[in-house]
Amino acid sequence: MRICILGCLGFVGRAFVRRLREDGHEIFGCDNLSSGKPPVEWLEQPQGIQVFYIDLRNYVLVQDVDAFDLIIHCAAVVGGRLKIDGDPLAVATNLAIDSDFFNWVARGKRQKKIVYFSSSAVYPTPLQSRKVHRKLAEGLVDWEQTRFSMPDQTYGWSKLSGEYLAQIAVKQYGQDVRIFRPFGGYGGDQALTYPFPSIIKRILDKEDPVTVWGIGAQIRDFIHIDDVVECVLAALQNSDLGPGSALNIGTGRETSFIQLAGMACKILSHDAGIVTDSTKPSGVYYRVADTTKMETIYTPKVTLEEGIERVAEFMS
Repeated sequence: MRICILGCLGFVGRAFVRRLREDGHEIFGCDNLSSGKPPVEWLEQPQGIQVFYIDLRNYVLVQDVDAFDLIIHCAAVVGGRLKIDGDPLAVATNLAIDSDFFNWVARGKRQKKIVYFSSSAVYPTPLQSRKVHRKLAEGLVDWEQTRFSMPDQTYGWSKLSGEYLAQIAVKQYGQDVRIFRPFGGYGGDQALTYPFPSIIKRILDKEDPVTVWGIGAQIRDFIHIDDVVECVLAALQNSDLGPGSALNIGTGRETSFIQLAGMACKILSHDAGIVTDSTKPSGVYYRVADTTKMETIYTPKVTLEEGIERVAEFMS
C-alpha cells in the first residue's frame, strides 16, 4: 500500500511511520522540521520511506493526491500548553494548513482513506471546569445538529474548523475522511514541551522537589502513542466508523498531574516532594475521554504504569 504521512517527522507522524514500515508499506511524507526530527535509523536505512523536507502547503502544490491509498494528516503547529496559550496566532496557522490540505484532497479523482488528526481541544471548555465537568463524548460536536461550543483557544478553533472542512470533503467531494480526537498522547520521544516526558525527565534527573505546571490538580486522560496508532489502524478496518465519523482516542482514566508525578516517583524509586508552578499555564481543569464508542473498536494495551516505565527507559 502507498501511504502518505503529512507531518511524518513529528511525534505522531514518527509513530505511524515506525508501525507502517514494519508491515512493509511504501511510505511517503513531508515535514518542514518546525518541530519534527528525523530518527537516526531513517537516515541510515531509508528503504521504504521517501521524505520531502518542505511545508505541507508547498508539498500539496506539486504532489498528485491520487498517488496514495491512505493519507494520514498529522501536520500542525504544535508545542504544548505554552504554545497554545502563549502564541495563539502562530497556532492559528493550522487553519491555513488544513485549508490547503482539504483543497488538495478535493482534487482527488478517486476515493481513498484519509485520516484527519483533530484534538480533544475541540470540546466545549464550559464542560471542563472544576465546577462543571464530564467525560467528553463525540456527540458534543455534532455538525448535523450544529451542536458545538467554545473550544480550547485558537488550537481548538483550528481543529474544529478542520473537522468542518472534513465534513465538506466527505459530502461534497466524495472522499473518505475519518476524524480522530486523541486526548493526552505521550511517548518516550515526545518533546519536553509536553508535560508527561518533562515530568519523567525531572524525576530521572533526581530533582527534589519535582515541579508540575499550573495548579497541578488539573485532570487529564493519558494514552500511549502506540495505542493511538493501533486504534487508528483498527478503526480504518471497522465498517461502523464511516466517512465523516469522529472517534475519541483515550483510556477514560482520570489522572491529575500531581498524581502522575507521584506515581512516577514511586515507580522510578525517587523519594521526592511535589510542588506546583503557578506561573506556568494549567489549561482546562478536566479533560477525559468518554471511550464508549472506542471500546467497540479497540482496547488500549499500555497501562499508565507501564507507560511511565517505557518513557523512563527510553530516556535512560
